[in-house]
Amino acid sequence: MSTDDESFHPLGDEWEGELETMLDDTEYDSQLGMDMARDAMRVTKGELSEADFHEKYHEDVMEEFGEDERPTKEAYETAQEEAKGTFSRMVDKFDGDGEETRRETMKKMGVGAAAVGVGAFGSVADGPEHSMAEGGRTESSEAEERDTQWGMTIDLERCDGCLTCMDACTQENSLDAGVNWMYVMAWEDDLHGSADDADSSDGNGMNSNFNMASDYNMLVRPCQHCTDAPCEKVCPTTARHTRDKDGLVLTDYDVCIGCRYCQVACPYGVNYFGWDEPGTDYSEMDESHTMGEYEHGERWVDSRAPRGTMSKCTMCPSRQDGNQGEDMIGTSACEDACPPGAIQFGNVKDEQSDPYQHREHPVKSRVVVHLTNSGEGEWDVPDPETVNDTLSSDDDLESAVEALDGLDDVSFATDAVALMRAVQLVRDETEPGDEENNSILEGEQEIVASIEAFQEYVDLTTEDALAELRLGDGSEQQAQFRLQQYAGKPNSFELLEDVGTNPNVTYLGEKPGPEAHQVEGPTSYDSWDSITDKRQDVLDEKTVGHVDGVSL
Repeated sequence: MSTDDESFHPLGDEWEGELETMLDDTEYDSQLGMDMARDAMRVTKGELSEADFHEKYHEDVMEEFGEDERPTKEAYETAQEEAKGTFSRMVDKFDGDGEETRRETMKKMGVGAAAVGVGAFGSVADGPEHSMAEGGRTESSEAEERDTQWGMTIDLERCDGCLTCMDACTQENSLDAGVNWMYVMAWEDDLHGSADDADSSDGNGMNSNFNMASDYNMLVRPCQHCTDAPCEKVCPTTARHTRDKDGLVLTDYDVCIGCRYCQVACPYGVNYFGWDEPGTDYSEMDESHTMGEYEHGERWVDSRAPRGTMSKCTMCPSRQDGNQGEDMIGTSACEDACPPGAIQFGNVKDEQSDPYQHREHPVKSRVVVHLTNSGEGEWDVPDPETVNDTLSSDDDLESAVEALDGLDDVSFATDAVALMRAVQLVRDETEPGDEENNSILEGEQEIVASIEAFQEYVDLTTEDALAELRLGDGSEQQAQFRLQQYAGKPNSFELLEDVGTNPNVTYLGEKPGPEAHQVEGPTSYDSWDSITDKRQDVLDEKTVGHVDGVSL
C-alpha cells in the first residue's frame, strides 16, 4: 500500500485497503499497482508530469509484464516536435511499408498498438497548465480540438430510483445479473436527511425542491469518461484507452490482461473484473453491439467482457458508431429507458445538445423536460392546431384553460400557462439544429409554438393576467423567478472535482457530503432479476464494495 500516512484514494482508507486485497488475489505486483495508481492521480492533479510518470515506472512495468505499451518520454517529445496533438495522428508519419504492422510501427515510437486515442492525456480546463516541454499537459491537445465529447447531465432530483436505467444497461450489453455498469443509490448525510424528513411542497402547489418522483437524495454513478483518466495512465498494455474522435474511455477486451490496475486507479469505483465465464456466449451476441471504431480499425470494446478482463460503462459506442443505425447515434440505453427523463446524454461540447442545455440552463430545461416528457408531467402541452380548434376570441384566461383541460387526454392548468409563458420569455432563441440529442430545444420550440397560439386568443400581458400567472411585471427576470419557484435552482457539480480528472458527467441536485452513506432506497435491487441475484454478494465484494454502507 502507499507509504503515505493518508490514503491516496478519494474513496478512503477502507476502499484502498480492499483494492490492495483485490490485487493480492492476482498474479501481478500489488505494490506496483497501488503506487502507480497513487501517482496517476498526482498526474491528474498536475503534481507529476506524464513523461516523469512513465519514466518512473517503466523498468518496473517491463519487469512485471514483459512490456510497457504506455507512451514514452520520447513519444511526448516527438509529439511536441511534430505538433501532432495525438498519437493516432502522429503514427501516420511513422507508418511502415509493405507488411509492417501498425503495432510494429508504434513500437518503434514507444507507443502501444491500442494507444490510438490519447485524448485523456490532454489538459484539464480548470487544472494546472503545463507545456509539452515540461512533460505535462497542453492546451493544444486533441481533447481541446475534439468537436465531440459524449457525456451526460443527470438531474438527481428527477431520479425516482426505479433502477430502470440499470436494467436497460444490463439488457443492452448482455451483462450477467449483478454486473452493474452503473449504480443508482439513495443516500443521506449530516445535512441531508432521509425521505422521512422530506417536505417538497411550498404550500402553493409548487414543488420547490423539484423531487418530482422521489423524496430521496439520489446518486447515479456510471463511468465518468474522464478527459484525464487515471485508469488509462496505469494500463501497461493500453487496453484502457480514450478514443480521439469522441472522448469515450474504453477497454480493448482483446488486449486487456486483467491486471486490475485500472480498478485501483479509478477514483470513482466503477470498474469490474470478470471473475466468471459470462452467461451470454460471444457467438450469441450481435456484432453491432461489440465492435467499436478505432481510428485505425475496429476492436471489441462494447457489451459484456470475457472472463479475466476489466469492464465498465462504455456509453454505448456501438450506438455512437452507427452500428445500430443512424437514428441511434447520440443515444444511450440508460437515457432511453429513464421514465422521468433524469439522464440527458449527448455531445457535451455542443451548445444545442441536451446535456449542454441541461447543464447551462438547468431551471428552464427542468421545466421544458417536465412539460414535454410524455406521460411524466402534470400537464400536457397542446399543439397549436388543437389550440386553434378549441379557443375563440371570446375566451379569457380562465375559460381558455378550462376549454383545453376538458379535451380528451389533455391535462391543463393556469400554472401550465404560467410556466409556458415564462419559458417563452427567458429563451435565448437557440435553434435545435439537425444534430442528435436536441430534444430540450425541440421541447422548448413546442412550448413556444403552443403559447404563441394561445396568445392569439388571450392577452397574457394585462395586469390581471400577469397577477393570475404570478409573473410580476412580465419581465424576463420575473419569468426566471417564476420558473425557479417551480423547478428550484439546483446545484451543478461534478464528482471529485478536486482530483483533476475532468469527468464528462455533470449532476444537478444535492451533492453528497464527505460523510454521505448509502441507505435503503425507493426500489430494492432484489426486485430486479436482471440487476442482482445470489451472485450479488460475491460481485460486490470483488468489484465495488459492499452494497450496505458504501461511501459515496
